[in-house]
Amino acid sequence: MTDVIIPRRSVLYMPGANDKALEKAKTLPCDAIILDTEDSVAPDMKALAREKVAAAVRSGEYGRRELTIRINGLDTEWWRDDLESAAAAGPSAVVVPKINSADDVAKVEAVLSGVAGANDIAIWAMLETPAAMERAVEIATSSDRLTVLVMGTNDLAKELRAGLVPGRAPLLWGLGRCLNAARYAGKVILDGVYNDVKNPEGFAAECAQGAEMGFDGKTLIHPTQVEPCNDAFAPSEAEVEHSRKVIEAWEAGIAEGKGVITVGGRMIENLHVDNARRALAIAAAIDALQE
Repeated sequence: MTDVIIPRRSVLYMPGANDKALEKAKTLPCDAIILDTEDSVAPDMKALAREKVAAAVRSGEYGRRELTIRINGLDTEWWRDDLESAAAAGPSAVVVPKINSADDVAKVEAVLSGVAGANDIAIWAMLETPAAMERAVEIATSSDRLTVLVMGTNDLAKELRAGLVPGRAPLLWGLGRCLNAARYAGKVILDGVYNDVKNPEGFAAECAQGAEMGFDGKTLIHPTQVEPCNDAFAPSEAEVEHSRKVIEAWEAGIAEGKGVITVGGRMIENLHVDNARRALAIAAAIDALQE
């Protein structure tokens, strides 16, 4: 697969039945929005939310933000109507909760394939159950239409009977397993949400942890989390500058036939150059969003 970089540092859930939230989302500097018809919507509001998020996607009023729609799970009465409505609206992707197997992905893909004009709509699969942890590679490699994996850490903790604690020790094995599956399959993967919106220090620590682990971005539940998240999942100015120096030194060293190339007294190899090029590509993609 071609490694086309689409910044997804900050991916904000917005309740699909809430007009004020849908309007607010048009002004936020998030990279992507998940217009939600699942957890944030009461059962008697599902049909209304379905209509509202479809209208939001069609409106063309969200600028450069990537728009996705989260449908209800495949074990609910709403999922097919949600999916057909979303497919007709034409978001960038449909976000599907509690994907547990390749068969689940195939079920979603079959419905999308039956909707005219939905060929370019991607699938984002939420991994949030023990079954998903065990089948992460199976899910990640199940379809070219599946482009993004989304960690559902709240539901995963519930299923495991684990605590949502600072450092996330009970969940790290699952996060790592899914991250490895994403990299094996060449897919994007997003870290799960942080629940305490009044604890910016805790949020910053979890963003730093996710970035260090290798996640491409993080899902969010509150507008105040967007800008700190953007900063955490973007190359810093120092990293960009270092990356330029690495590439310049590497290219100059190759041209001169040097056997050993160093930057700042440290030897650099192909892997350092690859990392530097990716950092610069990410920075360039982020800069393009501001144009």
